[in-house]
Amino acid sequence: MTSRSTGLLCALTAVTIFSVQDGISKHLGTAYPPIFVTMVRYWAFAGFALVLASRSPVGLKGAVTAKRLWLQIARGVLLALQIVVSITSFSRVGLAASHTIFAATPLVVACLSVPLLGEKVGWRRWTAIGIGFVGILLIVNPLHATFDAKIVIPIVATLMFGLYSVMTRLASRTDTADTSFFYTGVAGAAAITLIGPFYWTNITPGDWLWMLVLCITGMTGHYLLIRAFDLLDAVVVQPMSYIQSVLVCLIGVFVFGEVMTVNMIAGSAIVIGAGIFTIWREARLGRTPPPAIDPPGTP
Repeated sequence: MTSRSTGLLCALTAVTIFSVQDGISKHLGTAYPPIFVTMVRYWAFAGFALVLASRSPVGLKGAVTAKRLWLQIARGVLLALQIVVSITSFSRVGLAASHTIFAATPLVVACLSVPLLGEKVGWRRWTAIGIGFVGILLIVNPLHATFDAKIVIPIVATLMFGLYSVMTRLASRTDTADTSFFYTGVAGAAAITLIGPFYWTNITPGDWLWMLVLCITGMTGHYLLIRAFDLLDAVVVQPMSYIQSVLVCLIGVFVFGEVMTVNMIAGSAIVIGAGIFTIWREARLGRTPPPAIDPPGTP
């Protein structure tokens, strides 16, 4: 296989694994506190980040050295909180509805990059952003008689992940990807461990097995995603997160019995199209953002 084919295979396998992981997260997040589930996942994630840092070219000492330490810590903590909100969304709103909203992340990033990064967004991308948010309105359907206010949960998760992505781009101006990945895992694990033990819950042996699978799939998915970014340009890998959205929606429908309405399907198609155009346009202008490492909802 060529390096490109290997990279594509790694990326597709990673998003498939992350899709399964989101399904497991919904199962566990429905039965146990999302903060507790996130804490256990992050313990495994932090161990994985430590191993990668120690094996990186700069070593553990080099990975720990951050020029913008507080920015690195803040983005790590923010992602941990975003995961808690995402798992809450999976359990209360559903996988399908959550991921149709998550698809708007590139649009949120484009909006936030203007005030926070000082970047310029041309009329083409503003048009794509506007069209994308029309798609979001179709999904949310606020004028429907049975409007569910819980849809705010995935919207908050999307805004949080968009901010995390912009902070990652800002950190990449001064720190290496090894440093950013280290603090993503370790700072997030430290923060969630401060509050997670207060939500400790006895888990059945069967669900401990699911928790183990959750941790293993997380480490495997991250490794494959990192390999994909090593072999492919970010602009090729990033749109594949939309494949994850489709797979998660299928899991939601066929495993958990969720319902995809016509509004959700039409709205998500519009949002995905606008998101892919935004990513492509950034690449054309030479401003392709560095990978945020994690698809929304996946530590």
